[in-house]
Amino acid sequence: MNFKLMDLRNHLNELKEVENNAYYEFLKVSSMSVGLYKLNKGELDKQKPHTEDEVYFIIEGEASFQNGDTITQISKGDVLFVEAHKDHRFFDITEDLTTLVFFSPAEHANK
Repeated sequence: MNFKLMDLRNHLNELKEVENNAYYEFLKVSSMSVGLYKLNKGELDKQKPHTEDEVYFIIEGEASFQNGDTITQISKGDVLFVEAHKDHRFFDITEDLTTLVFFSPAEHANK
């Protein structure tokens, strides 16, 4: 399979405009899933802890990130790891934020 980031971003932008959906999962197999997550400047991140481990690759944007009790400033090029069941969220988003999100195993596989 081959995915073009520009095509994925365009599709996510359409979903966000039409359905107010900030996440677009474009790959799902039993061992992992991958999607794009976009939050606009000033938007609230309403996600809750997941049942799977998660990795974020920051494609664009700047924000603060809470991972359990740890808070860090994040920007383009950063990679974040979040353990399953750990409270986490982006906040104080100062530039539109787009992230590539990897779940292992696939999101919702451990429900």
